[in-house]
Amino acid sequence: MRFEAPLVAACGLVAALLPVACGRQKGPPAPQPAASASASPPPPLALPGGTPCGALGCTQFDSPSAAFLAAAGEGARVLAIGEAHAPKGATATSATKRFTREILPALAGRASDLLVELMMPPTGCAGTTADVRDEQAPATSRQAETNQNEYVVMGERARGLGIVPDMLRPTCGDLGGVRDAGDGAIEASLLLIARLSGAQAARLVDRDARSDVDRGKAVLVYGGLLHNDLSPPPERAAWSYAPALDAHVGGRLVSIDLVVPEFMTDDDSWRSLPWVASYDRAKLGGKTTVLRTGERSFVVIFPESRP
Repeated sequence: MRFEAPLVAACGLVAALLPVACGRQKGPPAPQPAASASASPPPPLALPGGTPCGALGCTQFDSPSAAFLAAAGEGARVLAIGEAHAPKGATATSATKRFTREILPALAGRASDLLVELMMPPTGCAGTTADVRDEQAPATSRQAETNQNEYVVMGERARGLGIVPDMLRPTCGDLGGVRDAGDGAIEASLLLIARLSGAQAARLVDRDARSDVDRGKAVLVYGGLLHNDLSPPPERAAWSYAPALDAHVGGRLVSIDLVVPEFMTDDDSWRSLPWVASYDRAKLGGKTTVLRTGERSFVVIFPESRP
């Protein structure tokens, strides 16, 4: 299979509404009933192989690959990877490039497939594809122009490492549903991305289980910080493939978000993320930092780019 040019970065449809690059623009956590000290869960522990650095099991590592592998652990059948996309005008190296160069090689022999959240244009409905592309233009214009090409480069690099790349494969009917949704086009797009991601990844996992070569390997699903949430808020639960796919693999899905610190800004969209208050860039920016945000859920923050 040739890794062709994509229709669109899937999260591009919602970039205009979710400034943290398709991020989980979560509001402040809802108030919880008071609990006794004895009922409080223990704080998360630092990951092995790194240096403890604070709350949320904060752990620092000398390299992004060591940090990622520590978060991934052993035995995962799906690594659900979300990134904060590079915004328009960004000068720091994107998470996509860093993953491709610094992390992906460490997954050779451990991963069978890489499914990226780009949509392959289906044949037979060029007009519908063009209509959807036009509808996406206002949103995708906020992202760096290199984002989609970097995904394609990632796929080519994966193939060279023996990891089979693929994209989301909507039908003409799928794209027609987005085109015809009118004011609900963004919602339709989010639902489509979640459905295709989960269904295609599940098929890959099931195939691996029947393969003497790939049995025990992980399927990588790579996209924006929206669809890989293991514990999404109720109003966005339908946008994430992770809970259903996690059930399909018997609790062996690990969600890992990738963040470039230079892309973090002092605005509500970033401050609303529950882990942001635990990351001190001035103190931690020199190394790769991992924060544990939930059960089998992590944020990997790259070190600041050196000039």
